[in-house]
Amino acid sequence: MSDTDGKKTLGLRGSRPGNVKQSFSHGRTKNVVVETKRKRVVTPKPGAAKTGGGAAVGGDPSRRPAGISEAELERRMKALALARARESEDAERRAAEEKAREDDRRRRREEAEAKEREEREREERAKARAEEEARKKQEAEAERNRKEAAKNEPAPNPADAEAAAQRPSNTARKPDREREARTDRPRGKGARDDGRRSGKLTLNQALRGGEGGRQKSLAAMKRKQERARQKAMGGPVEREKVVREVRLPEAIMVSELANRMSERVADVVKALMQNGIMATQTQTIDADTAELIIEEFGHKVVRVSDADVEQVIDTVEDKAGDLKPRPPVITIMGHVDHGKTSILDAIRNARVVQGEAGGITQHIGAYQVTTESGSTLTFLDTPGHAAFTSMRARGAQVTDVVVLVVAADDAVMPQTVEAINHAKAAKVPMIVAINKCDKPAANPDKVRTDLLQHEVIVEKLSGDVQDVEVSATTGKGLDDLLEAIALQAEVLELTANPDRAAEGAVIEAQLDVGRGPVATVLVQRGTLKQGDIFVVGEQWGKVRAMENDQGKRVKEAGPSVPVEVLGLNGTPEAGDVLNVVETEAQAREIAEYRANAAKEKRAAAGAATTLEQLMAKAKADENVAELPILVKADVQGSAEAIVQAMEKIGNDEVRVRVLHSGVGAITESDVGLAEASGAPVFGFNVRANASARNTANQKGVEIRYYSVIYDLVDDVKAAASGLLSAEVREKFIGYANIKEVFKVSNVGKVAGCLVTEGVARRSAGVRLLRDNVVIHEGTLKTLKRFKDEVAEVQSGQECGMAFENYEDIREGDVIEIFEREEFERTL
Repeated sequence: MSDTDGKKTLGLRGSRPGNVKQSFSHGRTKNVVVETKRKRVVTPKPGAAKTGGGAAVGGDPSRRPAGISEAELERRMKALALARARESEDAERRAAEEKAREDDRRRRREEAEAKEREEREREERAKARAEEEARKKQEAEAERNRKEAAKNEPAPNPADAEAAAQRPSNTARKPDREREARTDRPRGKGARDDGRRSGKLTLNQALRGGEGGRQKSLAAMKRKQERARQKAMGGPVEREKVVREVRLPEAIMVSELANRMSERVADVVKALMQNGIMATQTQTIDADTAELIIEEFGHKVVRVSDADVEQVIDTVEDKAGDLKPRPPVITIMGHVDHGKTSILDAIRNARVVQGEAGGITQHIGAYQVTTESGSTLTFLDTPGHAAFTSMRARGAQVTDVVVLVVAADDAVMPQTVEAINHAKAAKVPMIVAINKCDKPAANPDKVRTDLLQHEVIVEKLSGDVQDVEVSATTGKGLDDLLEAIALQAEVLELTANPDRAAEGAVIEAQLDVGRGPVATVLVQRGTLKQGDIFVVGEQWGKVRAMENDQGKRVKEAGPSVPVEVLGLNGTPEAGDVLNVVETEAQAREIAEYRANAAKEKRAAAGAATTLEQLMAKAKADENVAELPILVKADVQGSAEAIVQAMEKIGNDEVRVRVLHSGVGAITESDVGLAEASGAPVFGFNVRANASARNTANQKGVEIRYYSVIYDLVDDVKAAASGLLSAEVREKFIGYANIKEVFKVSNVGKVAGCLVTEGVARRSAGVRLLRDNVVIHEGTLKTLKRFKDEVAEVQSGQECGMAFENYEDIREGDVIEIFEREEFERTL
């Protein structure tokens, strides 16, 4: 460091001497000189271009950096000055903000301190008031006790008074002085303040009720001291016994029993062993044994049955004030190919029928339609084939209005009558839609008169059933049909409570490859929300997602809204009721109980109760040929319909036995079951996966695919018909009378016969009749005319006949000649 003409130059650390220098002059920064090997750059100080330095900078090129003009240098100096001014403004603003924040913190701190001080003063006043009240109460109590003691004190005896008067005065006062000394003597640390605080009441004493309040007993104090002593010595601390109410089912596992009593499993096992029962924690004991153990541990028993698990489902009737209007549920019913789905497509402006195999509906579809008037309608489309009787019955059970579709060119058919019976059984109103009125052969009046045979009287025939002539092709009458439905729904005044746990019916269920088990649910009461835990039939789950009929995700579904529910642990049966419960444990317990009950019911239905029934069943099975099959369908409703159709196939000689039915793709386990039982596998709108196909090819298991239920039923009928024994019919072709009997060597007895009727053939069967009684039935060994063996002999000619393995023939016997024909039987 050097000092030249009042200037100080500092060398920067880490730089070569003389390369970087900075000059200071009386606290003001001058030019910064940076020297390098190639060039020398001089940075002027701010303001040099304006005050006196302009000439130097502009006029002296040696002080201006090389390659920078005077205007550029001036522009840079102005920018530098502006930046420094901005920095100073920012610094002032930050200082102001920091000061404001400091003031705010100080103000908040002062407010908190003031509030705390007020709170402390309030507590002190309350404490002083409580102490004053307790002191007054104690003084009043002491005064009362003193008065009672004075009242109960016995009167002084005169003899005692005279004896006391004769005693010396100092001797009489000595015990009093000693008693006072013992009373006033200080005891322990702080005893000097006992006299000052005597008569005062602490806050704890006041809260406990003072000296006259409830005090702990001596036994309680001893127990407390004993527990403290055992805890200090590290010994076990005895706890107070907590008596619990133990819910006891008909059978319970030992570990679960210990859990419900909050006892150790080892203690429960020990108690069982002491009662002569050797059981481990994983074994199940009966309710009577468990009740003895519970009483031994000092708990209370609450006996419950397995069916009580379903009591958690809320079955309370809704109040009238909670009911709100809901959309009506309309079921489209009728005979197959009468245009039910086409009418619904025309209403929805959709083309559902184009996606159905064979042009017939084979599933229950649930859709919502918003009319031009703004009202919302829920439609259920049911199949019309005879095999889908149960699906139509389910549609009638959950509906409010039935729309009976009858083709004007086909009139009333068997499934139309069945739909009428379902609607009457469900006691729901009916609307008749006479479809295909645009066809030339249409005759709506014939439909109306045919309906009279089934006690359905339409309005045009002075009845109370609405009828509308419609055409799904041209759209004629669809508006009138919607108006009739709206009118009927308005008369019904349909309401439901949306603010309760959801309850609904499963319309259809399927096993989707990517989404797992999926159920189409029609919500009837309450609101089904995403995340709800529910139980449906023998399955349970949690609503993971919901989709409406258009495939869009929804968060909740109210009454009369059909949705597809994802999140089940298995595929439920179509027609099961969905109920929302509170916890997952309740749902799992209810589903497990229902599954066990269904299993026991199936086992009881298929089991023989007595030995005679078992023998009779075995004997009946010997005479009946069975066709075992496996059925896999895309949805639960189709599988149910196929199984019911298979049960109807057969007679006393043959029947179809469905070994297994389910939904989803054909798997390798299905092929293994089919291979073990020698049964074919029928897939309805499903296919086998790659491993199942390979296994089926290796083991020779036949897999057939169908998309129309007609074809499946016809093929099964044909296969079952092949198990029937052929029908044998006899055809009489001739008669012959025995005229004489001859004995021929190496042949035996030969009958000389005359064919009286028909023809005698060598290959035909014969019966020997004697006095119109059959004494032998067999075949011919030889048939000769003269010496030649012939195939047949016509009526009126003579011939020789010999029976196979029979020679008891006589003159006058009659030979009946017949042929057997076999005919294949069908179901």
